[in-house]
Amino acid sequence: MILSHFGHTLSVRRRIVTLTVLAAVLAITLFGAPLAIAVAKFHEGNSTHDLERVADTVVLGVAGDLANGRIPELRPVKEEEGRIRGIRVAVYTPTGRLLAGNGPNSEDRFVREAHYTDMATGTRDDEIVLAVPVLSGPSLVGVVRAAHPRSELDAKIRLTWLKMIALAGIAIGASWLIGRRIATRLARPLEDLAATAERLGEGDFTVRTRRTGVHEIDQVAEALDVTSERIGETLDRERTFSSDASHQLRTPLTGLRLQLEAALESPDRDPYATIRDGIASADRLERTIDDLLALAKQTRAPRALLDLGKLFEEVRQTWHGLLAGRGRALRISGRDALPARAADAAVRQVLAVLLDNAATHGRGTVSVLARDAGDALAIDVSDEGAIEDGHDPFATVDRTEDHEGNGIGLRLARSLAEAEGGRLRLTSPAPTTFTLLLPAERPSPKEEGPGLAS
Repeated sequence: MILSHFGHTLSVRRRIVTLTVLAAVLAITLFGAPLAIAVAKFHEGNSTHDLERVADTVVLGVAGDLANGRIPELRPVKEEEGRIRGIRVAVYTPTGRLLAGNGPNSEDRFVREAHYTDMATGTRDDEIVLAVPVLSGPSLVGVVRAAHPRSELDAKIRLTWLKMIALAGIAIGASWLIGRRIATRLARPLEDLAATAERLGEGDFTVRTRRTGVHEIDQVAEALDVTSERIGETLDRERTFSSDASHQLRTPLTGLRLQLEAALESPDRDPYATIRDGIASADRLERTIDDLLALAKQTRAPRALLDLGKLFEEVRQTWHGLLAGRGRALRISGRDALPARAADAAVRQVLAVLLDNAATHGRGTVSVLARDAGDALAIDVSDEGAIEDGHDPFATVDRTEDHEGNGIGLRLARSLAEAEGGRLRLTSPAPTTFTLLLPAERPSPKEEGPGLAS
């Protein structure tokens, strides 16, 4: 898996670097090709300008000699910095005869064109040629021809192009380095995301990703963190449900078992009554499962006015036989207490936990009392046992080591009570008494009026 992630990362880095270099090459090509052409034109213009300067200088030096019929003496052309090298100069008579200098023995078309224009220029064989007339007043007294090898111009153009290519190479190298830097900056967070996803796949839901400052990658990291947190919460709820379900289902299963065992020990007993009692116990068991599933999924039932009579009757049917089988009594009172608004499923499960705690860890008579506690409905579940001083019955217990402890169920009961806007507390350690407080709902004065009038 790590090698696979490493291979994918290398692929991402390679693609980023390749795209960066290709973008640089494309940009250099689009701008470099026209620039190379412009550079060639620039050097051609410069070569023509160099020839013109040399020719004008020669014209000024030979004009007097040609006007007086003397053969001019040409000085060698000085090699000035920036000027193209290898310039050759020749002077021709108006009839086209070479008079002095280095050039064709007879006039060419450029010399002839100079008779009728201020300057004639162009390419002849492997030369760049420029010819200008020499005038004495209105009369043509000669023509100056300047030329240099085409290879000199080509050498200048090639040298400039080589410099441009070198600069392009430097630019491509710089883009490669920048691409590698960008690829590293982008790939490293992706590597972290891949490692985080791998740990998440291995079951570590506490893993979190680091922020990189890259908005898009940080969005992915944040989504991954949220996913990890939600999966962890879901698994925690499932584990809690498994533990709570085993704790809560133990009592109705025990009751059903006792009913069946009692039927086996009393063969004269009416089997239909046993079957009816078994079906009723199975219904209560199914309702308990539905309640636990709904509470585990946090899809709580809507709050409604509690029917204490119905609720206490279910308590009696579930727990009377279990406690009687252990030689203990169940006392229920306060069915007409102040009404409260809460979900039946949550209150049923809280009472189931408290009664199971009393049956398992308490002794003597178990009492369930509903009473008015001011602005709350109080339901006391007590027995004749006692809790040691300093012992917190709501304390966390290790689920893997103590499945019989009362902490699991009591913590569940407390959380269910708080979810309904109520409270669950230990009101007396001896005799042991737990009190469930639920917000009471008193009738309004308008609702009380007719009753008082009657």
